[in-house]
Amino acid sequence: MAELEADLDHIIPSSVPSFWAKLVVGFVSLVCFARSYDGDFVFDDSEAIVNNKDLRAETPLGDLWHHDFWGSRLSSNTSHKSYRPLTVLTFRINYYLSGGFHPMSFHVVNILLHGGISVLMVDVFSVLFGGLQYSSKGRRLDLAPRSSLLAALLFAVHPVHTECVAGVVGRADLLGALFFLLSFLGYCKAFRESHKEGMHSTFWVLLSVFLGAVAMLCKEQGITVLGLNAVFDILVIGKLNVLEVVQRVLHKDKSLENIGVLRNGGLLFRMTLLALGGAGVLYMRWKIMGTGPPPFTEVDNPASFADSMLVRAINYNYYYSLNAWLLLCPWWLCFDWSMGCIPLIKSVGDWRVIALAALWFCLIGLICQALCSEDSHRRRILTLGLGFLIIPFLPASNLFFRVGFVVAERVLYLPSAGYCMLLTFGFGALSKQTKRKKLIAALILGILFINTLRCMIRSGEWRSEEQLFRSALSVCPLNAKVHYNVGKNLADKGNQTAAIRYYREAVRLNPKYVHAMNNLGNILKERNELQEAEELLSLAVQIQPDFAAAWMNLGIVQNSLKRFEAAEQSYRTAIKHRRKYPDCYYNLGRLYADLNRHVDALNAWRNATVLKPEHSLAWNNMIILLDNTGNLAQAEAVGREALELIPNDHSLMFSLANVLGKSQKYKESEALFLKAIKAHPNTASYHGNLAVLYHRWGHLDLAKKHYEISLQLDPTAPGTKENYGLLRRKLEQMHKKGV
Repeated sequence: MAELEADLDHIIPSSVPSFWAKLVVGFVSLVCFARSYDGDFVFDDSEAIVNNKDLRAETPLGDLWHHDFWGSRLSSNTSHKSYRPLTVLTFRINYYLSGGFHPMSFHVVNILLHGGISVLMVDVFSVLFGGLQYSSKGRRLDLAPRSSLLAALLFAVHPVHTECVAGVVGRADLLGALFFLLSFLGYCKAFRESHKEGMHSTFWVLLSVFLGAVAMLCKEQGITVLGLNAVFDILVIGKLNVLEVVQRVLHKDKSLENIGVLRNGGLLFRMTLLALGGAGVLYMRWKIMGTGPPPFTEVDNPASFADSMLVRAINYNYYYSLNAWLLLCPWWLCFDWSMGCIPLIKSVGDWRVIALAALWFCLIGLICQALCSEDSHRRRILTLGLGFLIIPFLPASNLFFRVGFVVAERVLYLPSAGYCMLLTFGFGALSKQTKRKKLIAALILGILFINTLRCMIRSGEWRSEEQLFRSALSVCPLNAKVHYNVGKNLADKGNQTAAIRYYREAVRLNPKYVHAMNNLGNILKERNELQEAEELLSLAVQIQPDFAAAWMNLGIVQNSLKRFEAAEQSYRTAIKHRRKYPDCYYNLGRLYADLNRHVDALNAWRNATVLKPEHSLAWNNMIILLDNTGNLAQAEAVGREALELIPNDHSLMFSLANVLGKSQKYKESEALFLKAIKAHPNTASYHGNLAVLYHRWGHLDLAKKHYEISLQLDPTAPGTKENYGLLRRKLEQMHKKGV
């Protein structure tokens, strides 16, 4: 180890005290991602945080242990099966402390977590590079201060971490990494008495297993720390010489059983604890998950649906090479790599197979050095570096189960530590082979500076959905989801013309993209292009028959086309596929109202309010229908019930005020009108109807005042001009009579 430290002497001239090394690493890590502190909730943040009821106080804390990361019940067939209750708990605490969905507090926590993890990496790399030795007082000796500092700096500024830090849902990876590292460092503490042969602390081993379980409850890959602990124990504590074992196996040496590590009772006991602990945690995770694996689709991970095992193997390995490239050259980053972003390799004649060959050429070279090098330090560092690179990546490798993505930058957060370790070792080896030490130092400083700059630029792109989605267009122009998200963002901002263009491109790239069809159909419906809207929505439900939202939107279009029977059937189909669908009940009620089926309309709207008590439109339509049909007492009762549930809804105040006015409850009606006007002072109808109330009530001056305000706000307000004319004539007559 002293040799590697000497090789890095010209890069980091003197040993930096541990405290200052951690301070530098922490500061640099915060600078890299500080730009994202005031960003919005973007991409998956909407579903995992803003729309996740598990964050709200009214949801019992116990529900977190039965729901997935997105707030759905784990037992549901539609659940994503991502079980991360401790991460959701931190979101809930964030929500409580910040008093709502204020993204700044969420982002600040993520940035601080990355800073803390980067600081912990100094200790982790110190152990990985320098080995595990303690002083007589039980303090761990830092035998690799230069290499651990350089590796931690490379980790802190790696741009591939931007998704985890700048995207709030990346907290799952950050928390998983935090407890992963704490578990590893805890395992190291089990050997503080290691100068006594075979001694270890069972407490620290068990605590390490517990922290591994905690890491898994933050992010699934956290459990892989137990595998890394086992590799570390065998190589560093047990001092297993893999080369010696291989040589004895190859030569059929009968003295294989004399290898000390295989007769080490303490090691076998610790391996048993790790194995039993890991198996127990995985069993509990499997039991909690309930039903089978999540229902991923072909667009999520096309290679896993390929019929040929060869095609699957080639593409999986190509995905590995892309992940390796993101670690080597993190310049082309994208929030989503699915939906055609990476076309399938269907034959060995595809030029991209070269990437596979390059990956395995490098890996085999590293593995050979890790196993066969004469230098024991080199063997240990390369093996641990490869272990840290590969073991945390295994859950995302498609080897054990299908995953729901092609490439995901977030899963590289922990494996990047292994890459940084190997890179640091490589710089040391390069420095040893050349006399141009300053050139190596300049190269390293250049990498750190460029990566820091890239982190800052990429953090800025994650601050808003518009910047994030547009940044992906140049990286993944074939990704239908990128075009879909750009279109959705434009539609939310009211730019329907541009949104249509991107939605059409999304459908062109993926002709089975039902969500793009649904959204495009909605815009065309609003633009009264009903024929094409119906064709798109019909195709969407044909491709995905259980797509409830598309069925409802198809019903709305058919209703507009006066095809009432077809519309009712579409609404009923939507409700069949999604029983708790208040918006669909609301639209079904509107259909029945158009057909003068008043009882059916009221029942449909009542269902909507039962499923969603704050459904203002359904309450309003019930009040208005009852008012129009002369059922004033029932309309008043419904209005009062609605205002109890939604006390600050000005539209409900307005509707109930109209009913009370007709019932000659003028004082109460006036109070509600004034309250509605206070909430929305520039709504012409509020002033116009209050004027009508005053007109009836005999407060003619007040009626005149509010008629005039209403006409100022909307000179074409229906009925207001006529009523105002009647009032003026009445006032003139009264003036002539001297009243």
